[in-house]
Amino acid sequence: MARRTPSQLNMLLAVDKPVGCTSHDVVSKCRRALHERRVGHAGTLDPMASGVMVVGVGQATRLLGMLTLDTKSYVTDISFGAETNTDDAEGEAVRTVAVANELRYPAYARERLAAMLGPQMQVPPAFSAISVNGVRAYKSAREGNAVDLPPRPVEVYAADLIAVGGEGDTCVWTVAFSVSKGTYIRALARDLGRACESAAHISALRRTASGVVSIGACHAVEELSPESAAGFALDPIAALGATRVDLPGNLADDLLCGRRIPVERALADFDTSKSPFALVLDGGLKALARIESGRFVMEHVFPQAIGGVR
Repeated sequence: MARRTPSQLNMLLAVDKPVGCTSHDVVSKCRRALHERRVGHAGTLDPMASGVMVVGVGQATRLLGMLTLDTKSYVTDISFGAETNTDDAEGEAVRTVAVANELRYPAYARERLAAMLGPQMQVPPAFSAISVNGVRAYKSAREGNAVDLPPRPVEVYAADLIAVGGEGDTCVWTVAFSVSKGTYIRALARDLGRACESAAHISALRRTASGVVSIGACHAVEELSPESAAGFALDPIAALGATRVDLPGNLADDLLCGRRIPVERALADFDTSKSPFALVLDGGLKALARIESGRFVMEHVFPQAIGGVR
C-alpha cells in the first residue's frame, strides 16, 4: 500500500457554509480548492442552514473530535401555522393551525421565548443523523418507518427576539439562540409552536458562532484557495481550550519519538494545573501532552506542525 503523502496544509479553518449543500459537500469543495485529500469537519449543518463550519485540514483533522465548541449561536426564522415532518420548510406539513393574533405581538413572543431558557430534555427531530440500532434516523423516516428518539439533555442559554414579521396568514419570528452542543433548533421551533398552542417550523437558519469561532472568522467556500486559507486559520490552542507551552526547536526529534520531556525545558512559565498542554515548537503545534512526575507525556504528536498558533 502506498504511503500517504504528507499534507502541505495543516490547520483548522472556519468556512461559511452556503445554503443548499450538505456538510459533506462543503468538505468535498474544500478538498478540491485546497488540493488536499485529508479534510474533515466538526458540527454538521443541515442543507437549508448556512454559517459557521469548522474544517480540519491535514494533521488538524485529528483535532476535530477534541474541539471545545460546546456553545452554538444561531439566527433563525420560525414560521407559524404549520408543523412539518422535518421541522423545517423542506418537509411536508403534518399539522396546520390558523395563526392567532397574539403571535404577532412582540411582547407575547418575548414572553414565550423567555419560557424556553434553561436546561431541558429535547426530543430530536425524526429527520436527524442520530443512529438507532445502527441506522440513521433520517433514513428510517424517509422509508416511512416510525422513529421514536429518546429525549436528550440540552440547554438554551439565550433566546432573543429580533423581529416579528409576516403578512396575511403568515407569522414569522426571527430569533437569535445561544444553545448547548447537540441542541436542535428545528426541535426548539417545533416545541415553541406547541407551547403557543399553534404549529411551527424553521424557514431559515444561520449558525453565527460555534464555540469561540464567530461568523466574522469564516472564509467563503467559493473563494477558498491554498493561498487565502492561511489568513483564516484558527488558533488550534484556543479552539481546544488548551494551555500553550513553548519549547526549544531542538526538541523536535524527542517529540516525534514520543520521549518524555522535563517540564523545566519550557521557554516560559505556564499554568501546570490546566491540561491539556499544547506543545509549540517554532510557532507550530507539534503535540498535546499531559504532565506526569514533572515531565510532559505525549498524547498526540503531529509530524507536520499545525499552523494558526497565535
